[in-house]
Amino acid sequence: MAVTVQPLTDWNTGLFDCCDDVSTCCYGFWCCPCLACTVSGRFGENRCLPLCDICSPAVVSALGIPLCAPPAALSLRAAIRHRHAIKGTLCKDIATSCFCSWCSWCQMNRELKYRKKNTAVVVNVQPPPVMMAPGNAPPAGFVNQPVVMARY
Repeated sequence: MAVTVQPLTDWNTGLFDCCDDVSTCCYGFWCCPCLACTVSGRFGENRCLPLCDICSPAVVSALGIPLCAPPAALSLRAAIRHRHAIKGTLCKDIATSCFCSWCSWCQMNRELKYRKKNTAVVVNVQPPPVMMAPGNAPPAGFVNQPVVMARY
């Protein structure tokens, strides 16, 4: 069984590229929890997941457990990176989620918007079944290859 590996790519925009999508950064600046919930929903997770980042410090500190990494931002960032084969490390994800939280949510939102616009649909087109006698070669043009149809 052959495993195909996607080549790693960079984030579509940099962490501080707010001018690439000003509406996202303005939205994130005025209501970061709203943007975080939007990103979570767009990725397919529960929209209320980012609220863990707001509530968890109070809950864990009440139990005496120090917490510095926002769990929802960190997990979503790592998941987006893995799903879309984006270069990076967990260490960088932790640092970005801890020290540049708003910019991280904006970057993730821009990435998901970009990926949604540039998705490709793969359709496996196969010819109708052909009855072949043993020892005969398949008919000319009998190839089983997927066809990629891009959506713009």
